Amino acid sequence: MLLDAGLGLNLLFVALPAALGAALAATAAGRRARPWTLVWAGGGLALLVVPALRDAGWPSFLAVTAALGLGSLALHGSRTWRGALLGCVGVLGAVLPGLGWGWQGVRDRAAGSRERWGPVVRTGGVAVGLLVVFGALFAGADAAFADLLGGLSPDVSVGDSPLRFFLFVLGVLGALAAARTAAAPLRWDRIESRPGRARGRVEWALPLVVLNALFAVFIAVQLTVLFGGYDKVLDTTGLTYSEYARQGFWQLLWATLLTLVVIAFAQRWAPRGTPRDRTLVRSVLGTLCVLTLVVVASALRRMDLYVDAYGLTRLRLSVTAVELWLGLVLVLIMIVGVTGGRWLPRAVVVSAAAGVLVFGLLSPDGLVAAKNVELYRAAQEKAGEAGEQESAAGSGRTGQGAEEIDLDYLRELSADAVPALDRLPEPQRSCALGSFEHDLAVGEPWYATSLGEVRARDILEERPLLGAEACEDAGLYGYIREAY
Repeated sequence: MLLDAGLGLNLLFVALPAALGAALAATAAGRRARPWTLVWAGGGLALLVVPALRDAGWPSFLAVTAALGLGSLALHGSRTWRGALLGCVGVLGAVLPGLGWGWQGVRDRAAGSRERWGPVVRTGGVAVGLLVVFGALFAGADAAFADLLGGLSPDVSVGDSPLRFFLFVLGVLGALAAARTAAAPLRWDRIESRPGRARGRVEWALPLVVLNALFAVFIAVQLTVLFGGYDKVLDTTGLTYSEYARQGFWQLLWATLLTLVVIAFAQRWAPRGTPRDRTLVRSVLGTLCVLTLVVVASALRRMDLYVDAYGLTRLRLSVTAVELWLGLVLVLIMIVGVTGGRWLPRAVVVSAAAGVLVFGLLSPDGLVAAKNVELYRAAQEKAGEAGEQESAAGSGRTGQGAEEIDLDYLRELSADAVPALDRLPEPQRSCALGSFEHDLAVGEPWYATSLGEVRARDILEERPLLGAEACEDAGLYGYIREAY
């Protein structure tokens, strides 16, 4: 019921009782927790720490989504690709059965314990009455205690009642679905499917060998460019340095994704009758994985060049993280190809969840702001050095100013960006942070406040901002007209 105020620690307050209820339901049904069950459950709870640390909504959304998937896996278990994929969303199908299961359990328990209802209700009523009466008296007697009590207790208003009731019902349904699944999960791993028909060696290997050759030619060109061939390539294509970097990244990202699809289908139709067949499969697919890793490195290098030219954004940071994860998946595929084993589905899920957790803990908005501030300060220093050289040469010119930082974009970031933006010179600092001061002026309850908001509020209190006049005098008023 507290989620309408914000995330913060609220999700942990909701998830911990739900996890405890699911564990009790599984124990009552005779199920025991296995090591992987604890891994999925612990990973899901760890992901829910991200909203408590970061103010940005997009990494929190990824973390919460991944936490729900891991929680569902903890209830179902998984060993195969089908179990890993369907187990992540399997708990959604238990919402309606969980409601009926919970109602039936309440009826069964109530039938034999009606005589105990009275003492429980009376005891609870007396305890609540004492807390209300004496709490009100102490709050009226001491203003500090009243402030403490007001900060600890949720703000309840009639206008928010429908939303609070909806969130309460949603939480109850989720807890019942989790408990129902823990007691009697649907084992997706036991659903069998017919393996793909093995192809002949030539029919299977020839297309992949041609693809490997194409990858090798592309990589040879990339290595030529990497070791000093930029000028020639740019003269031939007519592109600028940054345009060349931007043009290829998205194509290489799609090439990496499609390569994983090709590997999946190739593995399904691979010849597997003799040891020579298995050696052929490992050689061809292993070569494709190695060449694709080089393509991943090329894509990351292009993005690095593009960021140096135009700065970092949320989208550029996100797709870079995805490309890194795809490279890790390729490495896992290669390890499985050499060592064998059936741990790849679980390893891919663990790597994805760990990537989302690390992504949130690193503060993406903070990274975006820090990179752009760094580029701006470097441009300013470079422009200052150029001006000093021209002045020493007696040209009478003071040099060109540094390229302006995109304050309009930085103002759209979350409070996680405030520590990095605080390093800007004035008046850019005040123009960038004006909107944050306005947004953070309204405090939130402690249970809905993130660490990023607390740090941002402390920074703004320690170093007050300049007024709107300073930004207007510098020609930057357009960036903050909504903030002041």
